[in-house]
Amino acid sequence: METIDSIEHLEALYDDAVPGSLTKVRTFITPAYRKWIDSSRFVVLSSVGPAGTDASPRGDTESVAKVRDQNTLWIPDWRGNNRLDSLRNIVQDGRVSLMFMIPGNNNVVRVNGLAALTADPEVTTQFERKNVHPKTVIMINVVEVYFQCAKSLMRSQLWQSTDSNREAPTAGAFIKEVRAEFDAEQYDAGYAEYSKDRMW
Repeated sequence: METIDSIEHLEALYDDAVPGSLTKVRTFITPAYRKWIDSSRFVVLSSVGPAGTDASPRGDTESVAKVRDQNTLWIPDWRGNNRLDSLRNIVQDGRVSLMFMIPGNNNVVRVNGLAALTADPEVTTQFERKNVHPKTVIMINVVEVYFQCAKSLMRSQLWQSTDSNREAPTAGAFIKEVRAEFDAEQYDAGYAEYSKDRMW
């Protein structure tokens, strides 16, 4: 199978970029983009490091990121599985990309930037919830911010309720593929309540 091995080869297959897709890019967080980010409780954080790439979903009960100023975002690292894939990448290579989503809205706001981590209590305690605060906060220096047109989410009908999720494997099913003796049904039954209790 032939592969595309040059930018010239790739670009020859496509028309020129739609002008608006290039001019919409901003180098700072405008008031409209700030309003979107403040309204978003979910973001996908992508990072890169010596071991490879990583894309991590991040969610919160409030704004998933705090806009510090027009060039800076803070994202708390709440309790998870402690794999630290994204955080290891950020320590070694600060390049990150973010996709902010709002349920029911087919647009996506994208941010590219350079990230660093801090465990400074003056920062982490600003995110305290139920007497718990994140161990670290991801600080992102914004390089680019722009919106993604709605076509992909509309095409996928992401926010429309369908029966397809009934056929999707559960978390327990994924574990059972690794451990045949694992009780997937019992795990899935208690997973939602367990996660809710341990959110912070």
